[in-house]
Amino acid sequence: MKRILFLLSLVLIFSGCNYRNKFAVNGVIKDSKEKYIYLNKLDVNSPVLIDSAKISRKGSFRFKVKETGADFYQLGFSSTNFITLLAEPGEKINLLFNGKNLFENFSVKGSVGSEKLRILDLVLAETKRKLDSLSTLYTKASQEAGFDVKGPLIETEYDELIKAQHKKNIEFIINNINSLASIKALYQRINPETYVLYDQHDLQYLKIVTDSLTRHYPNSKQVQALASDFEKELNHMYVSQIEQISKNLPKTALDPDLINIAGKRVALSSLKGKYVLLTFWSVQSKDCIEENLKLKEFYKLYNKKGFEIYQINLDENETDWKAAVRFDELPWICTREDDPKDPKNAVLFNVKTVPTNYLFDKEGIIIASNLHGRALQLKLDQLFNK
Repeated sequence: MKRILFLLSLVLIFSGCNYRNKFAVNGVIKDSKEKYIYLNKLDVNSPVLIDSAKISRKGSFRFKVKETGADFYQLGFSSTNFITLLAEPGEKINLLFNGKNLFENFSVKGSVGSEKLRILDLVLAETKRKLDSLSTLYTKASQEAGFDVKGPLIETEYDELIKAQHKKNIEFIINNINSLASIKALYQRINPETYVLYDQHDLQYLKIVTDSLTRHYPNSKQVQALASDFEKELNHMYVSQIEQISKNLPKTALDPDLINIAGKRVALSSLKGKYVLLTFWSVQSKDCIEENLKLKEFYKLYNKKGFEIYQINLDENETDWKAAVRFDELPWICTREDDPKDPKNAVLFNVKTVPTNYLFDKEGIIIASNLHGRALQLKLDQLFNK
């Protein structure tokens, strides 16, 4: 008896090991006329075909996939008729499809992440259906008497539906902050042009999800792409803020006019006709010192081609600033806030940390922000070596 139990335990151990680095998908499609179904892995945003399975006469199919971590998959017949799975190693996923369109009516068991995605898609599909009905009703009402009363009411109902969907996605993210499913909640769309999370303040949820998933899935391509997207959106927000400030203030408000190390005033606007990197830095920051040394290389390469650097120091001690500039032999325009205790330019340019920079084109328009190291080099190479 003990030998039987021992052998049984070995079977269980080895069967568990067999699924440690793979997952299985078993499905049944009722009344399917298709002969094959396809499984794609999402390489960030691009689906890559990894396998296909023949559908039996009874509508059944199965896949076994080697996988070392959680990831997204598309299972379906075409680019318009599919469902999304969030599969993890060890899962045995069972699917049942009851409709011609796979995504309209199906159930999933054995995969917590895939079930989350199913619910997420189901809620959005219902919202889209209601919005489509309101759009049809609005078009019809516009051709009838009393539209001046009916029209605004329909518009209000339409807006309320979008707000409700927005709220549902935020609730989903908060409740599933450690799940990769929250990524989909961030990027769902009402239509090809409109994201569910449309407000600038929604960037905070992008950050929350990025921080959480980076801790739980540091090697995931999906999470790494999310982190990159967050940085791009953050930079875009900073640029938008600066542009908005510039619209509401006198034209000279975003034109630093400061004393350089030689004691002469130099205005940023005097450099029009060149590509200018406006940088904020401090002698106390090791990152700033290291970046200055890198900027010297870029300056040597591109200065004669029309590249200039206008640097603003934020240190209270003027002597430290001058000593650092001379010690590192910084060749560009080195200036300092008139009153470092009240750094007006740093405030106007929304400087939260150093080093911070903004890249201006020849017309004095901001075209990029916070480009450092390799990213800055690529941008300069693009501008000067076309």
